[in-house]
Amino acid sequence: MDYKDYYKILGVTKTATEKEIKKAYRKLARQYHPDANPNDPKAEEKFKEINEAYEVLSDPEKRKKYDQFGAQWKNFTGAGGRPEDFWQQYGAGTRGAGAPGAGGYRTVSPEEFEQMFGGGGFSDFFETLFGMRGGGRSRASGAGFDDFGFGGARTSGAYARPARGRDIEHPVTITLEEAYRGSSRTLQLDGERIEVKIPRGVKTGSRVRVAGKGEPGRNGGAPGDLYLKITVAPHAQFQREGDNLRLKLPVDLYTMILGGEVQVPTLDRPLILNIPPETDNGKVFRLRGKGMPNVKKPDQHGDLYVEVVARLPKNLTEREKELFRQLRALRTNA
Repeated sequence: MDYKDYYKILGVTKTATEKEIKKAYRKLARQYHPDANPNDPKAEEKFKEINEAYEVLSDPEKRKKYDQFGAQWKNFTGAGGRPEDFWQQYGAGTRGAGAPGAGGYRTVSPEEFEQMFGGGGFSDFFETLFGMRGGGRSRASGAGFDDFGFGGARTSGAYARPARGRDIEHPVTITLEEAYRGSSRTLQLDGERIEVKIPRGVKTGSRVRVAGKGEPGRNGGAPGDLYLKITVAPHAQFQREGDNLRLKLPVDLYTMILGGEVQVPTLDRPLILNIPPETDNGKVFRLRGKGMPNVKKPDQHGDLYVEVVARLPKNLTEREKELFRQLRALRTNA
């Protein structure tokens, strides 16, 4: 059996990131999937190899063990060894005969094998290495011991049990206005354009599901889903508290004292608010139903809380200052 270079099968380097490995797998899986290549045994074989490689390289622990033992498997199988003859090099004191530093092989007894790998021998060792059962198949990739060349003829026939593809999460930032009215985004994922509608009322942390647009399934399994993870950008005027909104509204001093009407901005359209005479600075007015729509019940809205903040007059003339002095005198003598 030839040594299987999983990195070469997926077309990535040994330093490839998890994201790069996943991207390469998705591209190849779509290319060689049996549904896209009916009655093509070569594509079927390639598809099994791709799944086998991804099963190992996508799992950090399995990838670490593969990187550790891969070269030894190459030397061992190239020498025509049997599974029970596998000899792991543990240092100069346990190497086989040959030049210093060179790998050697010899048959080990079951007792020695248990001392090296612990427990039940080769089957348990391979279970530990790649999560496989003796004589069986990988739980997700469809590969078994025969697939690695141990035990004679290669296993053929049906695939492993279909496995659903993984879900994918994609971050999206929207404005508060988009969250109020609803919006959409067009994404480019692995060459595919996907338009996603973002419902009204979403908030930071909301997840929008797009069924079937995640990672492809394995062995004919259903694809995973795509989830947009929403972040609502801060707004210059409004602060959001659940479905409610808060707004600080500057109001001139004369209106605060004498009363009057002021215009209040909302995410829909401006409203007129009546300010009573002698309104305290910082007073909060509640405008019912003028907040954010509820994401589950878009026809229901939160409230808008308007805090009025007195705006003092600037650049007073001498006449205006004199009038304020007179007013102060009246209030002092009253």
